[in-house]
Amino acid sequence: MKKMLSALLAVMMMASLLALPALAEDQVLKVVTWDATTTPYLIAQKEAYEASHPGVTIEYIDVASQDYGIKTTTMLSGGDKSDVFMVKEIDDIIKWQAQGFAEPLNAYVEKTGYDLSGFVGTEKNYCVEDELYAVPFRSDFWVLYYNKDLFDATGEAYPTNDMTWDAYADLAIKMTGNGNYGTHYHTWLSAVANWTVADGVNTLADKNYDDLLYFYQLYQKLEDAGACMSYADLKAAGLHYSAAFANGNIAMMPMGYWYVSTLIGYNKDGTCNFNWGITAVPHADGVKAGSSFGNLTGSMINSKSENKDLAWDYISWLGGEEGAAATASVGARPAFVSENVAAAMASVDGFPADETSKGALIPSFVGMEWPVAEKVADIKTIVNEEHSLIMAREITPEEGIEEMNERVAELFE
Repeated sequence: MKKMLSALLAVMMMASLLALPALAEDQVLKVVTWDATTTPYLIAQKEAYEASHPGVTIEYIDVASQDYGIKTTTMLSGGDKSDVFMVKEIDDIIKWQAQGFAEPLNAYVEKTGYDLSGFVGTEKNYCVEDELYAVPFRSDFWVLYYNKDLFDATGEAYPTNDMTWDAYADLAIKMTGNGNYGTHYHTWLSAVANWTVADGVNTLADKNYDDLLYFYQLYQKLEDAGACMSYADLKAAGLHYSAAFANGNIAMMPMGYWYVSTLIGYNKDGTCNFNWGITAVPHADGVKAGSSFGNLTGSMINSKSENKDLAWDYISWLGGEEGAAATASVGARPAFVSENVAAAMASVDGFPADETSKGALIPSFVGMEWPVAEKVADIKTIVNEEHSLIMAREITPEEGIEEMNERVAELFE
């Protein structure tokens, strides 16, 4: 598998070299990011780009993760000329664009014929009035994890990449018993309510939350059937989802792709010793299979950079197929979606060796967990408060959703 990945990266690097515009040698590109020395994908990206671009050196400017938004804005406001700023939160790029710090990218896209289709719509979250201001390179969307050994023991067929939420609920109930749970819900809002944004239409800032009712009712149906641990018990015990699934008595669990690397590590160190796989998350009726939600990380060109052509070459490479292969080589999830990238991800040592798991790496759409919207911080607080009350059964789903609708509406009166 490692040889296959190395060969794939070599081919991609050669293709990148052949396609490069003429760039001057002995150039240093300054890239502002966070946790530069401890983040494997940043190290892999730097090594791969420098290997395919002789004479160019990537110099990371490391900013503390917890202070990133504030400190980078201060740098930009002070006239910092670092060439590229990585975008940690979507809000940052919107703010930086409004302040004139972000270089508009549409002209670069048109000049180079850059293909944005591999981002399955996520790049639109970096647009202001149809102008692109950053290029995505990571997107940790959600998938469905499942314990193959439990399914083998019961004789039930594995979940698939095209399964409705109703079918998932039925399967979870069938897989419950003998000390096993059919599924697991972490206590986050995203584990229950965020599935409404996977349709490409709804967001959690739309001021109407009626579509959440189905997912809360589905959860309570499963909780009542004993198919998942109760919210109250999880809150009381403080049980983390990673340990819960690793125990080996949970058949399925919706969770972010980032958990793949954790599970691979668990298998290697003996924390868990069962076979597992992933599928696309279930979808609602009328929503395309493979639709999911997640978060986004990208990179922008500083409008004050003196190396804009090189900066564009770097961020377009980083977000494209070659950069995606480097990101995937250490188990991180790139934003770019393609068969080649999926192959690179599936080649990581410890990834499940089955076509269904590989197919889950090619989403049809990825919505954002939270959009950039007016008063979104206040909206988040309201929705999370009502979510907690619904999950604790202090109020009914109908009452909680009515409260969400009324309280969010009041913000705009």
